Amino acid sequence: MNRVALGAGLAFLVGLALIESGARIDRGVPDWVLAIPLAITCLAVLLRYRSPLGSLGLGTVGVVLDLFVGPSLGTVLVYTDNLYAAALYGPARFSRWLLVITTVAAVGTGAVTGFLWADWRALALTVVQLGLILVTPVTTAHILRQHRDQAAAERARAEQVARLAELDRQAAITSERTRMARELHDMIANHFSAIAIQSTAVLSRKDLDAATVRTIMESVRENSVQGLAEMRSMIGLLRQEGDEGEALRPRLRDAEGLVERSRQSGLATELSVDGPARDLPAPIDLAAYRILQEALTNALKHGDSPARVHLVYEPDQVSITVDNAASSRDDRLPGAGAGLVGMKERAGLVGGTFEAGPHADGWRVSATLPAPGREAT
Repeated sequence: MNRVALGAGLAFLVGLALIESGARIDRGVPDWVLAIPLAITCLAVLLRYRSPLGSLGLGTVGVVLDLFVGPSLGTVLVYTDNLYAAALYGPARFSRWLLVITTVAAVGTGAVTGFLWADWRALALTVVQLGLILVTPVTTAHILRQHRDQAAAERARAEQVARLAELDRQAAITSERTRMARELHDMIANHFSAIAIQSTAVLSRKDLDAATVRTIMESVRENSVQGLAEMRSMIGLLRQEGDEGEALRPRLRDAEGLVERSRQSGLATELSVDGPARDLPAPIDLAAYRILQEALTNALKHGDSPARVHLVYEPDQVSITVDNAASSRDDRLPGAGAGLVGMKERAGLVGGTFEAGPHADGWRVSATLPAPGREAT
């Protein structure tokens, strides 16, 4: 506000200097009379930010009064600031209309002047003068306003892009956390469930001989070592860049190893394979392996022997079916249902189907995953 007041005061002083120097049309009025419209237009400058339309209205009163007693150059120059402020800080719709009004006023006044004086030079001179006084400040403000609005739109667009990028980042983090949780669950549950069941058996049976206890403890140790090895492999995969390493990626063709571990854990498991086993695309291979691993873990924790694993390799898909008898034990390990959810998520992520539920006095887990054919191995 202080800067605006200083500018208005300076404009008033310059206008007085112009009046004293003769920059006006002399109509026989005292100089102090010409200072009145100059003062009115300078007061309008004080309203340029708070009330742009009020500034234009007060300035228009001053310049019209100046036309009757002068006009003077100083008042006309200050009025251009009134026009500029109204076009720049006033409503956008008013700014567009003001450009039209000033243009029509400049051309119309020039045409009337040229017609009355019957001189085209008067027409040209009037149009040029009024164009500089009326149209130029409004046009300048209009251009500046467009640039300012465009800059504001670009800032808003940049903020929106930043928000979308942040949402994408958060979604990626959430997806990666879900993937890590699913991997950890499927990886650890299999080994630790076997360890828990075997250690429970050792603790609950007092009639086991040393050889049997040793066999069970060797199986416990093997599950512990394999679980630790898979954990280290996963940590290595998380640290490395790029896609998952081929050498470390679990494969469905390694199903025999999962079945053998289930047997060692005390679950009688049968494996049958239809069709030639082949390498699958990495996402399909990993999903199939983890689904089979989790299905065997659930059978070990909640079911009973025997468990039957049936793998079917078809030209365009692979099917996994795990059946196990219902358990009548009261000491089954508790579960939170995360395994079934994880298996369904894995199948859905690769475009497959998943079903789990009671079947023929037991429990069946069935998954079908798309698997574009590769060369049979």
